[in-house]
Amino acid sequence: MKIAIIGGGPAGLYAAILLRKQRPNAEICVYERNRADDTFGFGVVFSDATLDNFEKYDPPSYRRITQEFAYWDDIAVHFRGTVHRVGGNGFCGCSRRKLLLILQERARELGVALHFETGIDDEAQFADADLVVLADGINSRFREKHVDHFQPEVDIRANMFAWMGSTRPLDAFTFIFQETEWGPFIAHAYQYEAGRSTWIFETDPETFARAGLTGLDEKQSADRMAEIFGWFLEGHPLLINRSMWRNFPMIRSKRWVKDNMVLLGDAKATAHFSIGSGTKLAMEDAIALADAMQRTPTIAAALQQYEQGRREEVEKTQHAADVSLVWFEHVDRFWDFDPVQFAFGVMTRAKAITYDNLTLRAPDFVAEVDKAFAKQVRARGFNVDVGKPAAPMFQPLRLREMELSNRAVVSPMCMYSAKEGMPGDFHLVHYGSRAIGGAGLIFTEMTCVGRDARITPGCAGLWNDEQEAAWRRIVAFVHANSAAKFALQLGHAGRKGATKLMWDGMDRPLEEGGWDVVSASPIPYFPDSQVPREMDRAAMDRVKAAFVAAVERGERCGFDMLELHCAHGYLLASFISQLTNERTDAYGGSLENRLRFPLEVFEAMRAAWPAHKPMSVRISATDWAEGGITGDDAVLIARAFAEAGVDLIDVSTGQTVRDAQPVYGRMFQTPFSDQVRNEARVATMCVGNITTADQINTILAAGRADLVALGRPHLVDPAFTMKAAAWYGAQDIFCPPQYLPGKEQIFRNSVRDRQDFDDLKIKAKPRTRAELKAEATKPLAAE
Repeated sequence: MKIAIIGGGPAGLYAAILLRKQRPNAEICVYERNRADDTFGFGVVFSDATLDNFEKYDPPSYRRITQEFAYWDDIAVHFRGTVHRVGGNGFCGCSRRKLLLILQERARELGVALHFETGIDDEAQFADADLVVLADGINSRFREKHVDHFQPEVDIRANMFAWMGSTRPLDAFTFIFQETEWGPFIAHAYQYEAGRSTWIFETDPETFARAGLTGLDEKQSADRMAEIFGWFLEGHPLLINRSMWRNFPMIRSKRWVKDNMVLLGDAKATAHFSIGSGTKLAMEDAIALADAMQRTPTIAAALQQYEQGRREEVEKTQHAADVSLVWFEHVDRFWDFDPVQFAFGVMTRAKAITYDNLTLRAPDFVAEVDKAFAKQVRARGFNVDVGKPAAPMFQPLRLREMELSNRAVVSPMCMYSAKEGMPGDFHLVHYGSRAIGGAGLIFTEMTCVGRDARITPGCAGLWNDEQEAAWRRIVAFVHANSAAKFALQLGHAGRKGATKLMWDGMDRPLEEGGWDVVSASPIPYFPDSQVPREMDRAAMDRVKAAFVAAVERGERCGFDMLELHCAHGYLLASFISQLTNERTDAYGGSLENRLRFPLEVFEAMRAAWPAHKPMSVRISATDWAEGGITGDDAVLIARAFAEAGVDLIDVSTGQTVRDAQPVYGRMFQTPFSDQVRNEARVATMCVGNITTADQINTILAAGRADLVALGRPHLVDPAFTMKAAAWYGAQDIFCPPQYLPGKEQIFRNSVRDRQDFDDLKIKAKPRTRAELKAEATKPLAAE
């Protein structure tokens, strides 16, 4: 077998090593355009888990690599004169040059031919090769040469960064957030060998320009950074090696394989440096390729298995990197945070590290976080314990005169179980059980303001006296048997009306028994959906009056809070998004115009709703579609509603158009809540694949939302919040007397259960290499 590898970086060299081990008789050649000892950058970083993988696949190179590593356990966050250190992280740094030399030496031992200062521009010279590995880096010539096939998407990020080094020793992975007269600068720094550390400097483009960095050469840039971070460098110089300022390209390729050619490492996909996974991804690509080559009978099958099997893990890492880089790009959102809350946000920015995870690793740090959060609550007039505070989830919140005992919310979820809009016994049990379960706030499903405002024949409504009486009964039960507050969500389906029940075909048009639908513009949701009638002024007035009438009924029912549904492509959302609003009158065109009718409805509702009771608005913060609403638009939308008197923005996303491309994942909508809350300066509720109390605490403690709504977890566990209260020891949670014995038992058992769980977690976690090294070098006690 003949294998040609283009690119002598970590991906190409490690692939050569692993493939040669599998096929000792194969002819494997690596072609690298640079010299053998050329390298750009300074250090690389790996986690303990990554090193475990290296040990499994090639012990000789693993041993040589680990002999050269600098180990550390702590992450140190420097911000506004404070330092917060968090241990138990298990990271290692190594010189990039030494890593390459180790891999080169190992490849030669195995009989791999290495050709340096050899540029390859045409794969035709490898026509006789069985496999061609394209590991030619972030600026891959072959990816670009075959761009129509590989179809890369390149997202050039806004922030500027430069990669430098220093002789400053470091005992932790160090983040420094430095305020300057020009704006914020960030340093990501870690030691990779004795007397050497990597320093990546980052700033936004406006700060970069104001600081006069445009046009400076490497030495001048290093001098400027040394001035800014001199207090920490303590006289140590900054070192340069192609340390030009540039923008990071996030690269995703639709295809990784062409014929017998395959992309590896940065050639196929990149991950932002803020999570330190670039070299890890490259070498794990080599592992995945080697595994596929070993498992399958043909190269074609191996390449197919490599791409299919590896893509999910790469995309997960890229998603974490995306979330992390966005946090750094918008660090100014958090600049006025309490330093310990800021540090918590740094630690949890990519979602891999959570509140519970940090409680195990750094309990003193999390105790500080809890105290800082409790102090904020106390500053808002609540007499909460700051010395031994409850977890953030169980801190109270006030919206106008409504006080919530905790921050867990039962999300509005359509049940499709009403008859002609009438909520029945199902709804009484559904809402009543979840209220008794301990949630601080529960929402009705989208309750429609008219018969022709419904999504489906099973949607609940509030347009007649019988429905009002039914809702009054449910509200009275909730208030009599729980401490939960009850919010009424009102909406109008618009063009998404007259459709089937969810389990019969979500958003599919009814085949019979439908009704006329209206929208901002006559655009059907599906091509075969009913074409909505474009609303004229008279229709707008009728709809506005229907909303006001429902508000008045809601007040008579005794609801504590009111929400207007302006999301998910329903009627009012259809005005807001330019994808569904093609009007040329005063209600179309600019965002200001598109918001005009939703704001008219909201203001009329606010006037009819008691002044002491809060109101919220649900928005789609992005349409997940080109040309649609973006996060920046969501900030403007939130500000407009805030000026009109809104108390809370319920931040959801999407469902506006059928060709949307949402990016799912844990807590996937939380970044939009974060942006709205910290840019528009309005309270937010986040929702979207949030499944655990741990995630709730993580979101709240990081300042990414004020309330957290969960849907599906509450469907299967009405007592979700009560169980979480027992887990975190929040004794003050209300429980009706009939259920007190159950509460007392779960609180008793949870003390032991949590201790057992924590003990198992701690025992299952292997010692980090930093811990093992410290143990091995510890002097023996004198006998």
